[in-house]
Amino acid sequence: MALSRGGMAAPLPLLLPRRLAAGAEPPENVVRVPWALRLRLQRGAQRRRRGQKEAAAAAAAQPGKLLLRSRRPELSQPRWQTVGRWERPQLVSAGWKHRKACGDYFQLEPSQEAAPALQAPPPPPDAEPGPSFAAMGLQPALLAGLEGLSIGRPTAVQRLAIPALRRGRSALCAAETGSGKTLAYLLPLLDGLLSRPEGPAEAAAAAAGPASPRGLVVLPSRELAAQVGAVAAALCRPAGLGVRGLTGGGAAGGLRRQLRAPGPGAAVLLGTPGALREALRRRFLALGRLRWMVLDEADALMDDSFTEALEEILAHAPLAAGAPGPAGPGEARTQVVVVGATFPAGLSQTLGKFTDVGRFVTLATQSLHRLPPHVQQKFVRLKGRDKLPELLQLLKERPASGGAVLIFCNSASTVNWLGYILDDHKIKHLRLQGQMSAAARAGIFASFQKGDVSVLVCTDLASRGLDTGSVQLVVNYDFPDTLQDYLHRVGRVGRVGSKAPGAVVSFVTHRWDVDLVRKIETAARKRTGLPGMDASINKPPPKGG
Repeated sequence: MALSRGGMAAPLPLLLPRRLAAGAEPPENVVRVPWALRLRLQRGAQRRRRGQKEAAAAAAAQPGKLLLRSRRPELSQPRWQTVGRWERPQLVSAGWKHRKACGDYFQLEPSQEAAPALQAPPPPPDAEPGPSFAAMGLQPALLAGLEGLSIGRPTAVQRLAIPALRRGRSALCAAETGSGKTLAYLLPLLDGLLSRPEGPAEAAAAAAGPASPRGLVVLPSRELAAQVGAVAAALCRPAGLGVRGLTGGGAAGGLRRQLRAPGPGAAVLLGTPGALREALRRRFLALGRLRWMVLDEADALMDDSFTEALEEILAHAPLAAGAPGPAGPGEARTQVVVVGATFPAGLSQTLGKFTDVGRFVTLATQSLHRLPPHVQQKFVRLKGRDKLPELLQLLKERPASGGAVLIFCNSASTVNWLGYILDDHKIKHLRLQGQMSAAARAGIFASFQKGDVSVLVCTDLASRGLDTGSVQLVVNYDFPDTLQDYLHRVGRVGRVGSKAPGAVVSFVTHRWDVDLVRKIETAARKRTGLPGMDASINKPPPKGG
């Protein structure tokens, strides 16, 4: 090996072998490459170039019909291309952990126009869902309430859940976000209350003591409680049933006033875990007459901040006898319905402390845990310092008629900081995060829903269950921490009743973000559900409760 003047080895030139004149000595510093290896390398390079040209030509031949569109055309995937279950597709995000990947992006194109929830699935063997709400046998008063809400066509989850829940079965109801789960549990359970009205003696006894609702819906946030409460009130008004909401954030006297507000007795109560626990402790509320209970957005309710309060509420409810058996709605037992788009792993263990989870029936839609096929989703690899300019560009280029915008951050401090920046750029917006006081949070989301302000900067507090039919753009300023959070955020657009499918733009900055993006891209290319999401639903309940 030749040495340079400083004593270091000088790089040797890589020369391909060539014929030498007879008797000539080979030159020094030559690395000989065998002819067989040289030919093999040439053939491999030719195959790669040919494959790239074919992929680019296929993408160019299918304009507007791509499943995945990449900045590099050779990595785009047409809709007709199928990736096998055991194949390892070539990912756009494969090299995104390298700093040189900044600026790269790919986009999941919509493969259908309508939301999957509007496509009627084949009926299960033990159910007979009809083509309309009237054909399902619901009470006339509820049909009148639906007419007042201008709702006439049941969605897939409603066709699946309403017949099963009307038979009094406790259930785990799992469906994609924005699919109409609220009506799927409210309608059959209100129908059960109307079909079994309480007598005058029972009503008088209930009025004398603490509030004793026959139906209870537990929700993780005051915003969601207000939203579901408005729907429940519209359904109950023609039937004469009373609906009350119970949220905390104030003095104990506020809880009593909410429970004793003027009007018909509270047959249905909607509340947050903290407020319900406080009302039970102060004996403002009793659950002895409870006939049905709903745990909405179960994954949020199972968060560490709610677990203790939720278990205390379950302990007060008459669940010890177990969930309703085959005898149906005639049994005087509490029907439990657990609802969500994603479910935590410890759900069965928590419920098993209070009721017989083995009797629960699972109601799951076909699109559960799948990326919404009607929503455009773009992933952009950026440096952290480039996120703010990219966001400002998005907001300034968006037309005035482009609908509302949700900007998700992972922390309350980022929400506040980003809000100050938007103020400096004269971009009108609202902020919503869990560290705000109850007074500050009151009315913020309602104002956003009414369209007073079209930009909302928020944490995942706004990603669970809230109706965001006016939203047409979701920006993940901070990439979500889990695949469950991503599904909930992307579910804020393309909901049942939305005017347009909408789009999602995600900024990918950290190495751990790339790990999640690779799983999302793989699931999209293979047209499968996101990995690891079905374990909590398919996992058998614990033995012995």
